[in-house]
Formats: sequence, C-alpha cells, structure tokens
Amino acid sequence: MQITPSHTSLDSMTLAAECLKAIAHPVRLLMIELLLDHRMTVGELAIICKTPQNVASEHLLKLKDRGLLKVEREGRNAYYSIAEPGLRSIIQCIQARFR
Repeated sequence: MQITPSHTSLDSMTLAAECLKAIAHPVRLLMIELLLDHRMTVGELAIICKTPQNVASEHLLKLKDRGLLKVEREGRNAYYSIAEPGLRSIIQCIQARFR
C-alpha cells in the first residue's frame, strides 16, 4: 500500500523557498506592494523606491525571472505588473504585522 503525504513535497517547498528569497528584500517588497494595484515603469518604481534606475531594473528582473512579475511593452516603455496573484496575500500579511 502506498501512502500519499498530505503535506507539500520537499521539491515544491524548495521552489517556494526560492520565490521567498526573491521577495526577501525591502525594495522588492515595496515594489510588489506598489505593483499590486498599478502597473509601473522601472523609472517610476526607481523614483518611489529611492533607488537608482539600474538597481531597480535588477530587482525587477529577479522578480520577473521567478515568475512573480510580468512586463508589457508599449512603445519605448516597459510596464511591470504582478503575475503571481498570491503575492497580495503575502503583502497583506506583512502589512498586518509590520504597519
């Protein structure tokens, strides 16, 4: 008889940990919070987050590479938005705990 565990597999938890590592930075958390309700450009996010544009781009790329953000191009602008709807729950938990 084979017993199926009721918990998430270790492989899935490893992937989850990689995503959590990707968001575990103050600037990236703020970017996610901002993007929950608005799509924004790198320049807009850099200004609000008070970080150089090239650093903002690196943060966004890390989140995009993990499948957490998506980017849409319109002319010369690239607009970032949330690709993973579960980020809203994570940010709500953080807001409830640390605000």
